[in-house]
Amino acid sequence: MNLIDLLIQQPFGYVMEFFYNFFHNYGIALILFALAVKLILLPASAKSKKSMMKTSRLQPKIKQIELACGDDKQKYQQEVNALYKEEGVSMFGGCLWSLIPLLILLPLYSVIRYPLEYLLHVGEETEAFKAIKAAYEAVNGDVSKEVYWQLTATRDIETYAASAIAGTQNIGAEVRSVLEGLKNINYSFLGIDLSVKPDFKIWTLHGWSAIGGALIPLVSGGFNYLAMFISQKMNNTVIRNEDGEDDKAAAKSAQTGKLMNLLMPAMSIWFGFIMPLGLSIYWIAQSVLGIVQDYFLTKHYRKVYDAEDELKRQRAAARAEEEAEKERIRAAKRAANPDGITENTSKKKQQQREKQEREAAAKEFEAKKLAAQGVAPEESAQNVGGEANRPYARGRAYQADRYKEEDKE
Repeated sequence: MNLIDLLIQQPFGYVMEFFYNFFHNYGIALILFALAVKLILLPASAKSKKSMMKTSRLQPKIKQIELACGDDKQKYQQEVNALYKEEGVSMFGGCLWSLIPLLILLPLYSVIRYPLEYLLHVGEETEAFKAIKAAYEAVNGDVSKEVYWQLTATRDIETYAASAIAGTQNIGAEVRSVLEGLKNINYSFLGIDLSVKPDFKIWTLHGWSAIGGALIPLVSGGFNYLAMFISQKMNNTVIRNEDGEDDKAAAKSAQTGKLMNLLMPAMSIWFGFIMPLGLSIYWIAQSVLGIVQDYFLTKHYRKVYDAEDELKRQRAAARAEEEAEKERIRAAKRAANPDGITENTSKKKQQQREKQEREAAAKEFEAKKLAAQGVAPEESAQNVGGEANRPYARGRAYQADRYKEEDKE
């Protein structure tokens, strides 16, 4: 028993057995198992979703970098890496977390392929396993080249267990007890046998079980594509420009290539036709549950981005209002001076105008001051100097009786 078997495959088997014992239906057990996997991996899925949405959020800035760098691919890559580092976004964060569910398929494949070991817990080294294998080979021949013989055997395990008991001499009480306790596994789901590999030649098939089995891998691929398409569309809903409005150009550039969109669904269809149908049922359940999960995670994380976009829209509205006011003032000036004639605004003229304005302000202030003192402006003008014919001769050393009539004689 290796580490993967001990830590992953054996626990998977017990979980599958737990769900199967509730409904006694292999298909329902696989769907519930897919739900359990989704719940266990929810933290990883949330990190993946957050990383992908954050990357999509940067598309307008990446588009600006692309336009600025032109054909300089090296500079473009450097600028994009610097942007990712500044925003705390990992270039491969979303992809790495998305690979985890795919890695689960490998041990799950073993659980589906070896139900005698993982679902009924009859180990390969046990005497009960060897007895059942011998009873099966007695009817169907050598199983060394039959990959999925355990699926066929567990479908009628009660029959093979009875044959093993009858054909084994001196069978131990413990082995007998194990064989007698085995029950057939119900692989029928919606009238389709999930223990078989489907035949892709649908046109040659007869009966719902065979035709439905061939359709399941196609349904699996369709749901897988739909899950990727919806996830991408939801990620693009957070792409906004600097004004908080939809940026269709950036959203278009953020679209994953058609090859990537088709790769995973094609793999799903291919695996569906080369493996037992149980794996396709699990993949369908994963896709449907992924769509539901994606909707709620997008709704959760978009609340933060919606608040940011609302602030951007408010700032954009304020800028637009300010620009509209400036344009109104410019329009008023154009209406007042339709000929576009402007006054002389040379520096010298401007200085002279400012000087005149200062002098006028000083005179106005002086007049107000005299009025407050009760002195009439005319009286002030007459008494500025000491002589009637010299009204402005008054100075700091002024003496009213300095120029007497006798002095003049």
